[in-house]
Amino acid sequence: MTAKDKTLALHIYIILGALFICSLVVSNLIFQKFFYWDFFGLYTFEISVGILPYPITFLITDLISEIYGKKLANRVVTAGIFASIFSLLIINTGQAVPATDWSPIDNALFDKVFGATVLAVLASMIAYLLAQYIDIHLYHFWKNLTKGKHLWLRNNFSTFLSQFVDTASVLFLLCVFGKIDWALFGGLLLSGYLFKVLVAACDTPFMYLGVALFRKRFKMEKHQEIDLNFSSND
Repeated sequence: MTAKDKTLALHIYIILGALFICSLVVSNLIFQKFFYWDFFGLYTFEISVGILPYPITFLITDLISEIYGKKLANRVVTAGIFASIFSLLIINTGQAVPATDWSPIDNALFDKVFGATVLAVLASMIAYLLAQYIDIHLYHFWKNLTKGKHLWLRNNFSTFLSQFVDTASVLFLLCVFGKIDWALFGGLLLSGYLFKVLVAACDTPFMYLGVALFRKRFKMEKHQEIDLNFSSND
């Protein structure tokens, strides 16, 4: 691969990482609004809007795992941790400074919207760490087991288990912190997990499309991963 191609691959990696971090941080900021969705009369989902951008993170880490390898996928996950911590510092600073008399958002409203964010981010980060590292590990486990075949299998099976760990962990911690009533735990777990499974199944075509575009543009072999290490010979 030429230096020009590596530079392009690096730029795409940075963009994917930025989308991943944005989806993660936003999901923690908007989680306090809950909505319902009637799925063709078969089941009514009751879930937080914070769940909407979160499945994108698993699609991105699976795509990075497939194209760039396990090491660079883990780096994006680690970057997401630092971004979440930094977002907490910004929110806490916003809560600490007093609002003016004419401010459209006063102190009480700001605290109501973002007051639970600290606990939510802490709970989300713990669940996120477990789920994302499990997802990446299982993805490469299935990839090695199938010798690089059956992309749909590793994309979905790694996500199904990791999403359950994520959903159960974050709801458990929010119940422990008193932000969600224990009586709602079972229903929210079922709704959240089923929604994530449904989205994960629907994102499989996008995974195939993304992998196909990468392999075509960078002339990659079926099992090849992009090496972003630059040497003097490039």
